[in-house]
Amino acid sequence: MNPHSLIVDHFRLMPIQKKALLKLGILTIEDLLYHFPIRYGNTSEMKNINSLIKGETAVVFGKISGLKTSKAFIKKIPMSEAKITDDTGNVKCIWFHQPYLAKMFAEESFVRIEGKVSQKKSGEMYFTNPKMEKVGKLPIGVGDSLFGKNGEKHTLYSVYPESRGITSNWIYHAIQKIFKSGILDTFIDSIPKELLQKYNLPTLKSALIWIHAPLRSEDAQSARKRFAFEEVFYIQIAKQQSKIDYQKNPSFIISKDKNEVEDFVKRFPFEATNAQRKAVEHILQDFKIGHAMSRLLHGDVGSGKTAVAAVSAYAVVTNKLQVAYMCPTEILAKQHFESFIKYFSYLNIQIGLITGSGCRKFPSKINPKSWTDISRTQLLKWVANGEIHILIGTHSLIQKTVKFKKLAYVIIDEQHRFGTNQRQKLAHKNSLAPHLLSMTATPIPRTLALTVYGDLDLTLLDEMPKGRKPIITEIVLPHKRDETYSKIKEELKNGRQLYVICPRINEPDPDKEQTLNVKSVIEEAKRLKKDIFPEYETAIMHSKMTTDEKEKVMIDFEKNKIQILIATSVVEVGVNVPNATIIIIEGGERFGLAQLHQFRGRVIRSNHQAYCYVFAESKSDKTLKRLKALGQAKNGFELAEFDLAQRGAGELYGRKQWGLSDVAMEAIKNIKMVEAARLEAARLLTSNESLSNYPLIKAHLAHHKTEEIHFE
Repeated sequence: MNPHSLIVDHFRLMPIQKKALLKLGILTIEDLLYHFPIRYGNTSEMKNINSLIKGETAVVFGKISGLKTSKAFIKKIPMSEAKITDDTGNVKCIWFHQPYLAKMFAEESFVRIEGKVSQKKSGEMYFTNPKMEKVGKLPIGVGDSLFGKNGEKHTLYSVYPESRGITSNWIYHAIQKIFKSGILDTFIDSIPKELLQKYNLPTLKSALIWIHAPLRSEDAQSARKRFAFEEVFYIQIAKQQSKIDYQKNPSFIISKDKNEVEDFVKRFPFEATNAQRKAVEHILQDFKIGHAMSRLLHGDVGSGKTAVAAVSAYAVVTNKLQVAYMCPTEILAKQHFESFIKYFSYLNIQIGLITGSGCRKFPSKINPKSWTDISRTQLLKWVANGEIHILIGTHSLIQKTVKFKKLAYVIIDEQHRFGTNQRQKLAHKNSLAPHLLSMTATPIPRTLALTVYGDLDLTLLDEMPKGRKPIITEIVLPHKRDETYSKIKEELKNGRQLYVICPRINEPDPDKEQTLNVKSVIEEAKRLKKDIFPEYETAIMHSKMTTDEKEKVMIDFEKNKIQILIATSVVEVGVNVPNATIIIIEGGERFGLAQLHQFRGRVIRSNHQAYCYVFAESKSDKTLKRLKALGQAKNGFELAEFDLAQRGAGELYGRKQWGLSDVAMEAIKNIKMVEAARLEAARLLTSNESLSNYPLIKAHLAHHKTEEIHFE
């Protein structure tokens, strides 16, 4: 047995178990050892059967007997029954819709039962649908017995993430078998000893034992701290190494007279903020170095990132070089195309648009003040010979057929939706590497930004344009709906427009409707038009509509031909209608705070007073406290920190989106740990960029290099 041995070679597995392990991402011995407990139970807190209390969630250990299958009196639901006995008494267990359980456990075997305690009118206690696991002894301890080698009592036991076919108990015993094989002695710790000592972290062998079989909760915490540091440390090394490699590429030296830049800025219909000016200054400074810039512009919704992109693009195109601007959606690409026409129309600048549904060019030969539709072939020809100075588009920009003559600057909007590989693909379309500016308005905690964007220099836009009034945000419970609709009618009478966001496109199935209680775009549009706002034009927008349909709706909404737009989350990113100053968000408790903040950002595009009404059905204190934070937080970054503290990193972001393990996501709460890992990675690479003095780190990175995760 070695760390890279396959599980199937050392454990007898049924097909359902193989499938479950595959679902959990466990193929090798190492995978299993890195499948960490989700929590720890404590046998000292287990209940005796005679002390069970109605309504509590309890854990009991006992001997199972009387297993049988039957059907419930009402509706004839299939069920299993059993009796659990310990030294103090016995308790009945009932499992509905799980008749197979009676065949899975042998009479008189030892089990662990966990569930909510119910009570009959007669006073008899019983469990309904409890979780049940087979155990080897009473009570189960961690290790070979309840006592350690030094007489220390083991009271903690590990509880692992499961999948149908593989229980926490199976994982526990499998790991114990691996420990007994002596395999831990073959593991090589790739973290330098000096770092382990500096941050008081256990060795790899100790950490693996402590995380799976802790004597004390402090041991488990110490092990998790070590693995969290390890993962963030390696991410930082990989990211910063990528940054160093990219910045080695020779790039275009671009300089621009400050007075000319200032003249361009003065043409904006608003006054630039100090934060915008500083961001432009940083970018223009990077342009002069001669090495490829790699920068993230992280700004709140409405803080003016597009204007910063336009100013920096101006410096590039007036040096007779090309700019590529990639957006996550066609709506946003077309919107930026229109914005850039306004910014650059007084100059002799050609702007192109390329999306999956067609291509456009500005200016048109027929009408120099407008754009025209052109063929893809013709646009690509003009891009290749350098006639198109700015090309704006979606993923179409990174296709092999798109070739630039002198691509000097790449701008990527809402960049968390594109993986590093996608960014690099666009950035390597020339022999000289272009400068790269990534932008995002997604509110994420600083620790997460430092981790996942470690390959980019970070610039914050932490200031809103002058004259912008704070959005008035209200949480609206059902009894306040009519009052809120009256307020909205007053704003609509004053010529303003309204967004209504619904979680669903269509109504749920009739038999599920009552339990879900979720508003849908289609039905809500009918209700609002008929009962609430009959005098105003309404329209709908959702992901199942074609691009042309969505574009027509947005054009009509921008021109105020439509006063009320009922939509799903497709309006979350980038939709810009300054006159739309009111937004209703239905089912607010179903969205994360970051997404609610993104929705709210749609109505902070002008100096008119904006209103955000979050309609919520839930009255729970926890839900209302979370939603109220939306009105109290000064900006998206503060909101992200609150959401992180309240809900936890795993629930808030999750490994699916960011590619981090649960342990690493826990570390995101600890700014000191993230900064320490970042500092040590930078220090290590500064002293030994090629990692030649650290072969174990180099080998670890090579072995654990994973395929890029794309964010959609």
